[in-house]
Amino acid sequence: MPTLTLKVDVDTLRGTEEGVPRLLDLFGREGLQATFLFSLGPDHTGRAIRRVFRPGFFAKVQRTSVVEHYGIKTLLYGTLLPGPDIGRRCALTLRQARDAGHEVGIHTWDHVVWQDHVRNKDAPWTRSQMEQAYARFVEIFGQLPATHGAAGWQMNAWALRQLDAWGMDYASDGRTSARGYEGPYRVELEGEVLRCTQIPTSLPTLDELIGLDGLDAKGAARRILEISAEGLRDHVFTLHAELEGAKLLPAFETLLKGWREQGYECDTMGGYFGKLDPKTFPVRKFAFGSVAGRSGELMVAGAPVA
Repeated sequence: MPTLTLKVDVDTLRGTEEGVPRLLDLFGREGLQATFLFSLGPDHTGRAIRRVFRPGFFAKVQRTSVVEHYGIKTLLYGTLLPGPDIGRRCALTLRQARDAGHEVGIHTWDHVVWQDHVRNKDAPWTRSQMEQAYARFVEIFGQLPATHGAAGWQMNAWALRQLDAWGMDYASDGRTSARGYEGPYRVELEGEVLRCTQIPTSLPTLDELIGLDGLDAKGAARRILEISAEGLRDHVFTLHAELEGAKLLPAFETLLKGWREQGYECDTMGGYFGKLDPKTFPVRKFAFGSVAGRSGELMVAGAPVA
């Protein structure tokens, strides 16, 4: 039976306060477990306006109704409004996800700062951002984080090495093609093969497909199901608390129903990793590339290393 790993990225205060409880309710009714990756510091979503110069940014904003999904208030955090501290304000909600049996991990400290700057930052900056998230996670949960999933699928070499320093066995920081997906892999950096296994997102997200070729939310869900039906191989799907936990919840329910009918078993990242033999994982270069429907470059599975 193929596995469909569910990875929930939680980017904002609104997504944490409103989207997470809705998803917990849905997963509870469906008897499913997922991996929730939390933004643990300030919500500075409004500063994302700097992405205006990124290729494809305007097109994505127009297609996905950013104001409708995130709300005016969220889009002002960090500019006209101070950025609220998500971890401080929402610790109870975060623990509710863990207490409901879901896997919890680190998404980031400051989502916008990480997504927009990490690729070109040095080791001290990277370590500072990651250590703040790590400390807050331990403060909230009273346990060490098992996994990490990078904000905006953005990483650098220092961040990947930090995962090894933390002793993490697996993370989901990048992307790979659904049709060419070869499963988890380990990363090579300057001749060094890192220990932490990458379990990349393989399926397109709903917001990447909405508006393309005239697709609405239901059409985007159908397109994803068409892709997941090809070969019935293992997949990783990333959803966002701000989207699938709100306006896109009905489309996500369509996906869950469709995956069940296709014969998939939904699981957490840790549950999926536990089914695998790490000795079989290929080694790939650390690389960046583009993904259809999303602006800029993201971490991707690079060329295989012989």
